[in-house]
Amino acid sequence: MIDSSAFQGKKAAYYTLGCKLNFSETSTFGKMLEQMGVTPAAKDEKADICLINTCSVTEVADHKCRQAIHRMVRKNPGAFVVVTGCYAQLESETVSRIDGVDLVLGSNEKAELIQHLSEAWSQPREGHLHRFLSVKTRDIKSFQASCARGNRTRYFLKVQDGCNYFCTYCTIPYARGLSRNPTIASLVEQARQAASEGGREIVLTGVNIGDFGRTTGERFIDLVKALDEVEGIERYRISSLEPDLMDDELIDYCAHSRAFMPHFHIPLQSGSDEVLRLMHRRYDTALFAHKIHLIKEKMPDAFIGVDVMVGCRGEQPEYFEACYDFLNGLPVTQLHVFPYSERPGTSALSIPYVVNEADKKLRSKRLLEMSDRKLQEFYAAHIGQEAEVLFEKATRGKAMHGFTKNYIRVELPASEAREELDNTIVRVRLGDFTHDRSALRCAML
Repeated sequence: MIDSSAFQGKKAAYYTLGCKLNFSETSTFGKMLEQMGVTPAAKDEKADICLINTCSVTEVADHKCRQAIHRMVRKNPGAFVVVTGCYAQLESETVSRIDGVDLVLGSNEKAELIQHLSEAWSQPREGHLHRFLSVKTRDIKSFQASCARGNRTRYFLKVQDGCNYFCTYCTIPYARGLSRNPTIASLVEQARQAASEGGREIVLTGVNIGDFGRTTGERFIDLVKALDEVEGIERYRISSLEPDLMDDELIDYCAHSRAFMPHFHIPLQSGSDEVLRLMHRRYDTALFAHKIHLIKEKMPDAFIGVDVMVGCRGEQPEYFEACYDFLNGLPVTQLHVFPYSERPGTSALSIPYVVNEADKKLRSKRLLEMSDRKLQEFYAAHIGQEAEVLFEKATRGKAMHGFTKNYIRVELPASEAREELDNTIVRVRLGDFTHDRSALRCAML
């Protein structure tokens, strides 16, 4: 039994690293603590509880996690410090030894975060506990439901967790366990709850969401169709979908659906078939190109973001050039470029060819320049058109921002911004680029 009275009036500080899924989970943990009487600490206010939700996708991410923990401990002396997330799963004992840490919860235990926190909180404490709770990858079975808004207009609905793919460079299956999911019915109910709270847009999040159904025997396309019928939710976005799991039926459905937006994020990782084989990816460039062209055929104005990893083991110069040429010839909108990072325990470490750091930086630079050009061309092609924009809350006296259906960032001048426009969909005419070229100006119709 959880004694919430012990938490009444306490203040909590949160720090999240990594993916949208982590941010969604942190927001859910925050909601749970608020139900126990805990309120968020103000910017300059000392917290009684600190929660750090970690990432471990790269060595840099690990370093940032350690920095965040140290910073939280320094800023909040004496606070009860809880660390969870991927880094906490992979290095539970190491993280628990960091000065100031009380409780480390792995991926299976974080689903019972409130229970574990309450039990540890009730025990006598001289100094910090340095306790960790985690299980091996094969024993990660729990699913932490999450449909949270946080400080944003859009909600993030967690539909799946874990991954069965075990790509050679990746630690995610070890950090989050194997693929698992809740029922379609439970997710529809969460979407309805979001709508009742005034939610207009939901982003479907997960680790490998196209693999939805491993637990329940259901299909991702059936989840999409069921969510499309939820009244009140006017927009859905799919955060990331593996190309081999993006079937043609799904693309066709999204092209004609009521609320699924013409916006896709598809991991490629490499545009070289040789490198894809080394990565143990489950598709080739021909399949990837087919999916891109089919999306553009069905939805010519679709925004398509693509993940690309550069400098991985085995990526010889000619393989990178093949990747560059492949992407350059595709009608994609934006590239999310990640330099490869060596991860202990991954099978990529057995691949002999190693790319030096200088070449990684050069390759990243070239792809980022291509991405900037493609994004600018995509935006420019829509100047002068009418569009529907979902506006987000703005600071008083500042410009408002929002996104079109196909994810063009739009700016409404401060002179026209009004509080009642927050979380509303408004028809506008798209104008020229803002001064930093990160958005298009707009005028209300």
